[in-house]
Amino acid sequence: MGGELAGRVAVVTGGASGIGEACATRLAADGASVVVADINGDAAAAVAGRLGGRPVEVDLAADFDAFALAGQADIVVNCAGLQHVAPVHEFPPDMFRRLLAVMLEAPFQLARAALPHMYARGFGRIVNISSVHGLRASPYKSAYVAAKHGLEGLSKVIALEGGGQGVTSNTICPAYVRTPLVERQIADQARIHGISEDRVIEEIMLTEPAIKRLIEPSEVAELAAYLCSAPASFANGSSYVLDGGWSAR
Repeated sequence: MGGELAGRVAVVTGGASGIGEACATRLAADGASVVVADINGDAAAAVAGRLGGRPVEVDLAADFDAFALAGQADIVVNCAGLQHVAPVHEFPPDMFRRLLAVMLEAPFQLARAALPHMYARGFGRIVNISSVHGLRASPYKSAYVAAKHGLEGLSKVIALEGGGQGVTSNTICPAYVRTPLVERQIADQARIHGISEDRVIEEIMLTEPAIKRLIEPSEVAELAAYLCSAPASFANGSSYVLDGGWSAR
């Protein structure tokens, strides 16, 4: 397959649905050989089969072999995520640890595994799907906000270490994207606040952005593909915000 990323191996976590699936699809269109990593093995196999890629079933919150997954990666896109909504004083500690394991520790493990190969080749792209919650907080999301704030810091450290060796690291910070994760959040917020799901979208999710709609996964994937491209070789250590104006306040 031709394209700017021909000959490059791209590992996309959470690649079986939502933003991850969109990123895997977009990078494959640019010629990358995509490894679709997801906790849902059947869904990963379906996406990988459509893209001519390779599926890997993995639980990033458990012990996993980061070198087997990402040791030969030229591109790592960290999309895997989950959410739990509860006040801090009621937040289950095991769930807090799981969110941080998937969204902060796993990106560290994958970068640690991939960087030697990237340094040897003089090329690497790490794209971390963060969130506007990497830059701003919301109530009831202590683990998610903490994980995404941590991911912002991790990404910047990798950028400083790797920039001189052809490796860039950046984050993408969207507001609410039309994904299964967000659809579950809508239901959770409706339960917590005792309002309808339509009111959750209008009165909670879309209060902050100036643009009153959910983001499509393909819009996030387009930015991820740009960050992996040659014209973005000087983009490093930055947070690319797709929040409709939320953080402009």
